[in-house]
Amino acid sequence: MTTTLRPTGPLQRGADGAMSRGYDVCVNGRPVGSVALARDPDAGRATGVLRSLNIDEDARGRGRGTVAALAAEEVLRGWGCTRAVAVVPAGAAAALRLAAALWYAETGRTLRKEVPPEPPALPRGVSGRPLTDAEFASWRADAVRRYARTWGERGLPEGPALARSEADHRAKLPDGLATRGAWLRALAVAGAAVGHLWVAERAPGPGHPGERSAYVYDVHVAEGHRGRGHGRALMLVAEQVAGEAGLPVLELHVASSNVPAAGLYASLGYRPVLHHFAKPLV
Repeated sequence: MTTTLRPTGPLQRGADGAMSRGYDVCVNGRPVGSVALARDPDAGRATGVLRSLNIDEDARGRGRGTVAALAAEEVLRGWGCTRAVAVVPAGAAAALRLAAALWYAETGRTLRKEVPPEPPALPRGVSGRPLTDAEFASWRADAVRRYARTWGERGLPEGPALARSEADHRAKLPDGLATRGAWLRALAVAGAAVGHLWVAERAPGPGHPGERSAYVYDVHVAEGHRGRGHGRALMLVAEQVAGEAGLPVLELHVASSNVPAAGLYASLGYRPVLHHFAKPLV
């Protein structure tokens, strides 16, 4: 029996080089599932995105998902992609096994935690306060540089990486400290700022329709002050901020390479809800 991909519509092209298309997964011409693919030109090396892969329940267990995924990779190669990425829900055991079997490497996880009804107490002598205008300007410049480096690690050249980081920060903080639904905090120890936190409200996601949540976009402890529990204190400030805003859930992304941060979040009760994978297309 032959498993193939059959387009369900025309190839969609963007002026910036973006591409997307949906496909039926067919066995001897009969649809048994679907695949959605896209090409992201912003990620330096052209990145192909496996947006979704579904096999009908009565057609599972016969290797059709594996064949469909490999065929999807061939489509992405034909689009000039040198890297494929996919996001898998934490509870999707079969999809996680498939990603591992096809040599996709986990690059990060989306974590979430229910905000406790009572705000957590900070260590003695530690407080979370709003940033001043001067602190915001300094923090923003540093945050743009740090976020640009993460795009550089994905293959984006320095100039485009900085431009993308700047654009993302401008879009998410259009009014700076006055941006509605955004909270910028400094962690003060004996009056001196030793770290910074950026939390913002996010719209309901596809996995949690109607649910408001807070997202930790940036948590950063200044060099020279690390290893003293300030990262944990900043995350407690995030819980305080979310609770005061009436947001029942906190979410964040942690890179798989950041083992200390992953351990901290696990100790605070965060659990994975999404696994992010990548694979070179050679």
